[in-house]
Amino acid sequence: MQPLDAILNDAMHAFAARRPGSRALHERASSVMPGGNTRTVLFTAPFPIRVAKGEGATLTDVDGHSYLDLLGEYSAGIYGHSHPRILAAAHAALEMGLNFGGHHAGEVSLAEVVTRRFNLDLVRFTNSGTEANMMALSAARCFTGRQKIMPMQGGYHGGTLYFSHGASPVNAPFDCVLGEYNGIDTTRNLIAEHAAGLAAVILEPMLGGGGCIPASPAFLAMLRAETAAHGIVLIFDEVMTSRLHPGGLSASLGIEPDLKTLGKYVGGGMSFGAFGGKREIMSLFDPARPDALPHAGTFNNNTLTMTVGHAAMTEVYTPDACLALNARGDRLREALNDLFMRYQVRMKATGQGSMLAIHPAAGAIASPHDLEKTDKRLRQLLFLDLMEQGIYIAERGFMALSLMVTDADCDRVVKAVESHITTRRDLLVERAMV
Repeated sequence: MQPLDAILNDAMHAFAARRPGSRALHERASSVMPGGNTRTVLFTAPFPIRVAKGEGATLTDVDGHSYLDLLGEYSAGIYGHSHPRILAAAHAALEMGLNFGGHHAGEVSLAEVVTRRFNLDLVRFTNSGTEANMMALSAARCFTGRQKIMPMQGGYHGGTLYFSHGASPVNAPFDCVLGEYNGIDTTRNLIAEHAAGLAAVILEPMLGGGGCIPASPAFLAMLRAETAAHGIVLIFDEVMTSRLHPGGLSASLGIEPDLKTLGKYVGGGMSFGAFGGKREIMSLFDPARPDALPHAGTFNNNTLTMTVGHAAMTEVYTPDACLALNARGDRLREALNDLFMRYQVRMKATGQGSMLAIHPAAGAIASPHDLEKTDKRLRQLLFLDLMEQGIYIAERGFMALSLMVTDADCDRVVKAVESHITTRRDLLVERAMV
């Protein structure tokens, strides 16, 4: 059998040979941006494709190759590309005027929709999920008078709150105690040990960037009970997972945190974030209070996001559409796992509903620790093989279905993954690789 490194190298050379336009743009970009990149997650070796157009569920690159878009803009692109209702709302916002430097009816209408749908007493808007999480954590520290926060090992809450393999060197300088995702006893003990100084526990009820790993109901119930007992603010980062149920994943589980953060698709594809929850915490931001907490952001209530977000959440991603999309994602994940069982390969699809990830691993996957020994080269090879079949996913195996993805598209994905398996089966059943 040819060594894995040689196989991967051949796949990269074939990828590059077919994409001279993307290569040229990457080289050009590298002269003005570090690594030709301004968003780390989009970089893939040997170089990323450069997209020329998106339409429906299809992306076309500058070399003329078309791809079924299963990346879904890392869950923000739930409406697909150029959805007619989204375009109409954007056009209406452009005619109204983009930035007034004043309040307007659009922000009120979207706030009403968001608070009602996600069971929030009060909400404030930001421009990204990163900002929403930063503000929620700051609110928790001010509300409790404590300084420490507890994210989870392997968690991700934005570019300044990244906890894969420990804390990132560019993280905001919060004093962090890292909990163990789905580790009931370990995390309970950590909460008790640090309770006097712990302001907040923050986690996604299903890890997004951490591998589409759902939190167990028992783990979340423990967090709800322990944080309530110790006066700690429980924050659910639902920037991604709010798409998994009409009221967000917390509503599906029947476990309500003190604060929730939102982002991604809720703004209709525009820049968006939000944090909200219990009135006693959120009212700290009431500017009429003499001790009000400040919260700035030039574009927090920009008319484009407010108008498009309202149309998207009331007319496009309705509760019925949400349920149908997530049922489609469940069927795709189950079909992939059936495929992996049938071929007896070390591959597994994790996730819930319309968010899923493929891992070169076997056995139970309950936390990021269970993925630490997976071979990154196998992830890269799957990515490249699917690209050659016209299917675009994240290099780490992540997928987020859009409303434009059909059952026939999902069947195509299963067939493409089966082709990858039959071509690379020796690599996927061997325990040791060189």
